[in-house]
Amino acid sequence: MSGREKEDLSGITLLGNQGTVYPSEYSPGILESFENKHPNRDYFVKFNCPEFTSLCPMTGQPDFAAIYISYIPDQRMVESKSLKLYMFSFRNHGDFHEDCINIMMNDLIDLMSPRYIEVWGKFTPRGGISIDPYCNWGQPGTKYETMAEHRLMNHDLYPENINNR
Repeated sequence: MSGREKEDLSGITLLGNQGTVYPSEYSPGILESFENKHPNRDYFVKFNCPEFTSLCPMTGQPDFAAIYISYIPDQRMVESKSLKLYMFSFRNHGDFHEDCINIMMNDLIDLMSPRYIEVWGKFTPRGGISIDPYCNWGQPGTKYETMAEHRLMNHDLYPENINNR
């Protein structure tokens, strides 16, 4: 059978909705998921979000970043439009870079219980320093937990040349 059956997408309300409302505050409840049609196979899904913004919790000044989310799905997958709106919900949210990245990972784990997930933020410099927090997680007691340990220790073996982003 090809394509998705209606019941597979019953929890999806944002995709195709022409009346999209952009959240004005942090909104983890906006995230939606759908059934993974290939749960018997390990594969990565990667999202590149080059226009992320949040606010500095101390100054209220905007912070800009490219956010990279990679995960190996289990039974559920995140729907991309809901992820876009979720990422937008950080626009007026004040938190440190490290907190934003860990919050995103925790919300995505809660949503879909992936086998493995990593979230990497590459923030533009403020005050002459860029901050690039990386976090990951693998299902405890599985090869994915071991994978998470390995990738954490080796995540930046080939650092990029940064020229003021």
